[in-house]
Amino acid sequence: MIVKICANKSIEDAQMCLNAKADIIGILVGQKHNSTDFVDKETAKKITDFVGRKCDVALVTHITNAKEIIELTKYIGNNIIQLHSNIDESEVLKIKKTLPNVKLIRLIHVAQDGKITSNLNQIKYADFYLLDSFNLKTNQVGGTGLTHDWNKSRIIIENLDKPSFLAGGLNPDNVKEAINKAHPYGVDVNSGCKLNGKKNALKVAQFVRNAKDTENFLDNQKS
Repeated sequence: MIVKICANKSIEDAQMCLNAKADIIGILVGQKHNSTDFVDKETAKKITDFVGRKCDVALVTHITNAKEIIELTKYIGNNIIQLHSNIDESEVLKIKKTLPNVKLIRLIHVAQDGKITSNLNQIKYADFYLLDSFNLKTNQVGGTGLTHDWNKSRIIIENLDKPSFLAGGLNPDNVKEAINKAHPYGVDVNSGCKLNGKKNALKVAQFVRNAKDTENFLDNQKS
């Protein structure tokens, strides 16, 4: 089970993820929607330089201009880009051509009842998908703390042509259940590993441990 810990805002946050043996850390740069998790590109570079090659680093961005995203990636040094916006596919193609070795995670919005609200037919370029909840009331497209129907998420994941991450309201207490129901490639957490608005080392460690602990279960299900 691949575990991504999102919304790292400092070297201290990144160290928590490394200590817990997370596979990917997410850093948010380029804000268009409501969120308190974004940092400037200088902070993102410092975190990425600190992490080195100890784990993968995903730039999570609302930006929809390929040139801006490419320039940010070259400056920050991340090896994954998570496009958390309704970006035009012609812009995504520019990113793929310029940065062929950088993997792309594409967002699929899922309502709490499990219905897809993104147009999958418009997504042409992706290495991974990420199923995440959204909150229209607060204009949040991530980090909402809202779950969706994991049984329906499993059906979505089984019908997608790329590996998929599950996100949305996950925390150390429910991540096992979510994985067991949805069978994703990986899981992604933001608010579920915070305490009083800040990333918490104990919650991060528990989340990674609980997510990884489901691997034997899934292997048994497949056999």
